[in-house]
Amino acid sequence: MEFISEWFWFFLLLPIAAVSGWIVGRRGGERHSDTQVSRLSTTYFRGLNYLLNEQPDKAIELFLHIAELDKDTFETQVALGHLFRRRGEVDRAIRLHQALVQRPGLSDHQRVQALLALGEDYMRSGLLDRAETVFSDLVALDMRAPLALRHLIGIYQAERDWDKAIENARRFEEATGEPMGKLIAQFECELAERHRSAGEVDQAREAVRRAYEADTNSVRAGMLEGRIEVDAGQDAAAIRAFERVARVDTDYLPEILPPLLACYERVGDAPGARAFLAEMCEHYRGISPVLALTRMVEDADGVAAARAYLAQQLKDRPSVRGEAALIDLTLAEGADPLATLHDLKHITDQLLVRNPSYRCNRCGFGARSHHWQCPSCKEWGTIKPLLNYAVV
Repeated sequence: MEFISEWFWFFLLLPIAAVSGWIVGRRGGERHSDTQVSRLSTTYFRGLNYLLNEQPDKAIELFLHIAELDKDTFETQVALGHLFRRRGEVDRAIRLHQALVQRPGLSDHQRVQALLALGEDYMRSGLLDRAETVFSDLVALDMRAPLALRHLIGIYQAERDWDKAIENARRFEEATGEPMGKLIAQFECELAERHRSAGEVDQAREAVRRAYEADTNSVRAGMLEGRIEVDAGQDAAAIRAFERVARVDTDYLPEILPPLLACYERVGDAPGARAFLAEMCEHYRGISPVLALTRMVEDADGVAAARAYLAQQLKDRPSVRGEAALIDLTLAEGADPLATLHDLKHITDQLLVRNPSYRCNRCGFGARSHHWQCPSCKEWGTIKPLLNYAVV
């Protein structure tokens, strides 16, 4: 996991190199100092010129030359190691940072820097076990080492060791004050999924409970709770869990509707199902609850009532799926298709008005009219007509 950009380390290295050159110039004595500093300054500005011209490899070679003149400069060596890693020379970065870790006389702050850099080298090379050891040592050295803790969380996620991921997420929250509840809830849900797959119902329920403790509005925990209760034959409890999900985040309504309606059917509570769907139609602009309610109207009141209800709803929320359902109901009813054709024409016009006719093929910006310059990404000539808008 790389948190620091390549350019950050380039420009961190520039002032370090300049200071190193000044120090070396002074060590050379008064008689030679002007010449030494002048030569190093020339090298420094040549390196800067390479960076500005996007030639980082040549720049690094020059900075290596400067660093060789003062090998005791800790910050220069750390920065060079980061640059090696960014260039893909991970083995070289590891050797450099290993030497720094073993250097005697380091302050605690410097040892933290060196260990952190070495751990990141190991992660880049895929040596997660070594990275885990280094970051664990780093946390033991400095309990408020948030970057090391974040790396450990990433390692345990990759290894699917959810208990350790949770432990280190809590330590990270304690060290930084940054809320980690949503992430911890996801880890608890992973544990719940594992227990559910193994048939360990009580352990799965306990993991879901902990997920709610970490994030009271966890959608995933609610969906899991509903599935666990369905597996256990507890339809009433499953209904409560699924409805909670829908009220917390209506975007997940299409995910929970099929199992929720199946629960309602098994308990024989059609009025409860219709009331819930009516509530969702008020808060969710998608077509899923409308189609579900249309099927219930058809079962209770017949095809004609269902077709009339759906046609009315589609005037406010046009939908291709809704159009298909309306056509099916019209064919099933055997009614005069002329009225349905008028309804379909109105729905189609609404869809055409709402959909973009042009889209930027660089950033995806949608527009109703053509622009030569994209209003979003500011690129020229990237907005083109959509295929479904083209006449030919």
